[in-house]
Amino acid sequence: MKAIVLMAMLSLLVACTANDWRTASREPAGLALNPLTDTQASIEVYAADAFSWRGWFAVHTWLALKHENDPEYTVYEVVGWRVRDGLPALREYQTVTPDRFWYGAKPNRVLSIQGEKAAELIPKVIAAVKRYPWANEYTLFPGPNSNTFPAWVGLQVPELELDMPFRAIGSGYAD
Repeated sequence: MKAIVLMAMLSLLVACTANDWRTASREPAGLALNPLTDTQASIEVYAADAFSWRGWFAVHTWLALKHENDPEYTVYEVVGWRVRDGLPALREYQTVTPDRFWYGAKPNRVLSIQGEKAAELIPKVIAAVKRYPWANEYTLFPGPNSNTFPAWVGLQVPELELDMPFRAIGSGYAD
């Protein structure tokens, strides 16, 4: 019996999204609108399996905003290793491809709002991001973590009607 359990655990670990984060795919998933050809405002929330064995139980989530006519999205996400390096957990960066694989795991779109409604909500979302109370903290469980952040923004801006995925462990920390 022990051998069967050990074999099952080993097969789960081998079947994870990637063995090495440095070589795992970060390619675009093709979910996001191309900001160079689609000029409307956009709010996107993505979720992808967490890296390595954690992906069997949890997802990593992030949000991306694009003002009308902007050539790039602004991506906001919380990552724990930044805290270990003495940096804020909350990261902001510009990109044309906000829907990149999360270290080997293809993202799913959790929320997508475009056009006039997105343009109206973006200032509220940005204001909520600036008020995020755990920007310098990260705890895998129970939170605050990568899932706490978009959940908290969703609570601050209820018009988003953000429904976090079931496997977004830590999203309840924001309640």
